[in-house]
Amino acid sequence: MIDLISLPFSFPFMRDAALIGLMISVPAGLLSCFLVLRGWSLMGDAVSHAILPGVVIAYVLNLPLIIGAFVAGLGSALLAGWLQENSRVKRDTVLGVVMSGMFGLGVVLYTAIPSDLHLDHILFGNMLGIGPEDLRLAAMISGVVGLLIVLKWRDLALASFDPVQARVSGLALRWLDYGLLAMISATVVAMLSSVGIILSVALLIAPGAIAFLVTRRLSAMLGLAVSIAAFSTVSGVWASFWLDSAPAPTVVLVLISLFALAFLWRNYTVRRLGRA
Repeated sequence: MIDLISLPFSFPFMRDAALIGLMISVPAGLLSCFLVLRGWSLMGDAVSHAILPGVVIAYVLNLPLIIGAFVAGLGSALLAGWLQENSRVKRDTVLGVVMSGMFGLGVVLYTAIPSDLHLDHILFGNMLGIGPEDLRLAAMISGVVGLLIVLKWRDLALASFDPVQARVSGLALRWLDYGLLAMISATVVAMLSSVGIILSVALLIAPGAIAFLVTRRLSAMLGLAVSIAAFSTVSGVWASFWLDSAPAPTVVLVLISLFALAFLWRNYTVRRLGRA
């Protein structure tokens, strides 16, 4: 039994995959709560898709890929916000247009510009091929984003639950929104080498959604979301070894399974209380 649990992590590349999963679980779990509470789930999806052209352009300009990814992700989020404020189009429509447009631009640039970039690694991650630089970047981003959320979670909570009261209290809501968008972009960049662009949205939404079904206290929701993200990444990496599958999609399947269990448990609890 012990060998069954420990054998996958006896290999250095499996330990590194689990380690980077634990690192990105902190900002992903914390941010997912506020994305769910604000109804910003599509924002995480939009940012994750929009970084592709930034990666390609950074490669052409011989710049660090993370810089291009961060600028493209944050820029697309700000563009979506500006379009929403200056048009009659709703947020989900604007995000869909920006997301698809940026992702399409990235694919066109990738196919038009000769490069040795591996699109499948960018899209779906490469958890088993990460290096020391990826671990350092993930640790740095996770530490900064996690610290900022811990310091500002009460302000973010007030802005999420009661924007009017937050504005009356003197909170700079616009800067809080910009800061949240910047943290989302930075977290997606940290996920680029692990779960990739496409699957990062699962880690930015599912932990918060699961925690929202299980608890109604924000402080408990934040801690539970981080725990769920950490458990899912480690168990997904472990299961991928025995299933001979890619780690990132396996992590997402674990998250979806936990969401299904939380959903069923919540419905059962509500029905049971209704009969009592």
